Amino acid sequence: MRRLGLKCIPANVLLSITALLLIFAGVLWDYLPYFVIQMMLPVSGALVLLLTVQWSRSQRQQEAEFANDICETVDALMDGRETKCFQPYEDSEASKVQGKLLQYYDLMQEGQRQSEQDKQTIQELVSDISHQVKTPVANIRMFTGILQEHSLSCEKQAEFLATMAAQVDKLDFLMQSLIKMSRLETGTFAIHMEEGSLYNTIAEAVNSVWAKADQKHIRMEVECDSQIRVKHDAKWTSEALGNILDNAVKYTPEGGSVCVRVRPWHFYTRIDIEDTGIGIAKEHYHDVFRRFYRGGEKASSEGVGLGLYLARGIIMRQMGYISVKSEAGKGTVFSVFLLN
Repeated sequence: MRRLGLKCIPANVLLSITALLLIFAGVLWDYLPYFVIQMMLPVSGALVLLLTVQWSRSQRQQEAEFANDICETVDALMDGRETKCFQPYEDSEASKVQGKLLQYYDLMQEGQRQSEQDKQTIQELVSDISHQVKTPVANIRMFTGILQEHSLSCEKQAEFLATMAAQVDKLDFLMQSLIKMSRLETGTFAIHMEEGSLYNTIAEAVNSVWAKADQKHIRMEVECDSQIRVKHDAKWTSEALGNILDNAVKYTPEGGSVCVRVRPWHFYTRIDIEDTGIGIAKEHYHDVFRRFYRGGEKASSEGVGLGLYLARGIIMRQMGYISVKSEAGKGTVFSVFLLN
């Protein structure tokens, strides 16, 4: 006796047949012969049973396919290969779960990339600090050894001690700059934005470099209306402007000039710091804001190459930005834009 291929009959077909039989029996209940009704009831019951069995098999098959799809997706993500069974535009439970798995995988990948980038940044920072500290420490050791092992005149001793004091000052300056940089990068310093006089902030920044400028006979000029008020952090903005001014004085020859001009705009207030210094080649515009960057003639000058790096970070954290325009040998203009 040949078996019926009931596995191939879809559950919805069996459901339709059963429903039609039951409707037919209900409508013609009073008109059908009794023996016909007796035959239809067992048939309907059998179809319901078959429907239940078929539905159960269908559910098990769907669950198995769902599990296989999810396992395939997880295996693909673990192996780093593309997921073949994922149908992003299919409205199914498997696709929804696969989509969430892929989102989670992307977040994990991004976290891993960020962790590797942070690790590389720390390694570069440690290398930079080691390089910056090495020279003054070596000089201090050298002069200490000379003073201990040789009998020197009072003048030479005073000269060597002055050199050592300068190296100690350089180390102290480096440590203070590194602390500021660390606070800036980790976000541990707080910016307090308040509307205040920009003239007072610029005056404080100019005062911080006035002595150095006077020693080099550099003329300092400030063009700023005392009534201009801008929402900013006076302490940190003065620090940023002071770093730019210090950079200008440092690389401007004796007898030159440094001018600060303030121009209110509609959305920003622009602060131009213009010098008559050695200038910057166009290809190095972005380099000057890098941490510890000191190229060309600047490498022989004092400093550690953190001033402009810190200045840009401070201004950016106040929703502002800094631009530079320069030409080698013809001076530089740093423009600071503070949001009104």
